[in-house]
Amino acid sequence: MMTKTWEQLTLMQPIAVKMLTNSILKERISHAYLLEGPKGTGKLETAMQMAKSIFCSELSGFEPCHACSNCRRIESGNHPNIYVLKPDGLSIKKQQIHALQEEFSKTGLESNKKVYIIEHADRMTINAANTLLKFLEEPSSKTTAMLLTENSHQMLNTILSRCQTLTFRPLSKELLIQQLQLQGISHAFAATAAQLTNNIEEAQNFCNDEWFAQARTLVIKLCEVLGKDTSSLFFVQEKWGKHFADKEQLQIGLDMLLLIYKDLLYVQLGENENVTFLDQQSLFESLSYSQKRIVSALSNILEAKNRLNANANVQLVFEQLVLRLQEG
Repeated sequence: MMTKTWEQLTLMQPIAVKMLTNSILKERISHAYLLEGPKGTGKLETAMQMAKSIFCSELSGFEPCHACSNCRRIESGNHPNIYVLKPDGLSIKKQQIHALQEEFSKTGLESNKKVYIIEHADRMTINAANTLLKFLEEPSSKTTAMLLTENSHQMLNTILSRCQTLTFRPLSKELLIQQLQLQGISHAFAATAAQLTNNIEEAQNFCNDEWFAQARTLVIKLCEVLGKDTSSLFFVQEKWGKHFADKEQLQIGLDMLLLIYKDLLYVQLGENENVTFLDQQSLFESLSYSQKRIVSALSNILEAKNRLNANANVQLVFEQLVLRLQEG
């Protein structure tokens, strides 16, 4: 996990971070926080940053130094007073909560402060949740719980009522593109990935995957041959069939195809600031698509996506779509 500062996390989640940093400054850290929101919105990074702020020996205001022994051990995942709990298989078991309680009943050699982070807290079994509830009902002033979830509605109300809830919002497209570019990903790839997901982890996986790069190239090629050179259409069709082999892959391909037809429309309307495939602008300007044909194509792609969702045959859906796109 890359080290993040509170300043960087504020860009991602301004409201949640403000509440946490205020509690650090005022020395009013709650005994339990619930960080809830979609995957890839910075919940774990924020929980780890909170742990650093609690243990840092060179804390400046609310910002940990990231260099002291405590910060370095938290970064490497081996701090003795921080316990991270994840599902064992599909769920978090009662025994795991017991092990956490046993660990926390010991007197800390270095500090009595302790932090535990439970990832996917909604996956606790009923027995595990009830065991944790007893733990939350008798909080030690030196213990801080950070429960992370994408599905808070699946958790016991009695647990929710004992936590301070912080809601993590999906990242904006602009922020997601910035975050990806900071990792050395090109603007063209970052912009495409940001249109397909607002989950930073998923976007990173897309951009670092050779399959995604080839998929993007095939989508551009299909648009090009349909607009210019239908003689090579069979070749592109064959490549699509091999590359987008299953339903999930074809859905991604169709999502990209929707984006590219929208781009064609944006270029014709002179709204170049809305174009996703920025590196293909000159190609879009050279293609002779009428606005009527573009609107028809968008409608046909959406229909193909609906048919896929209704479990129609993947190959058949794509072949029929290409015929309709070709007819215009």
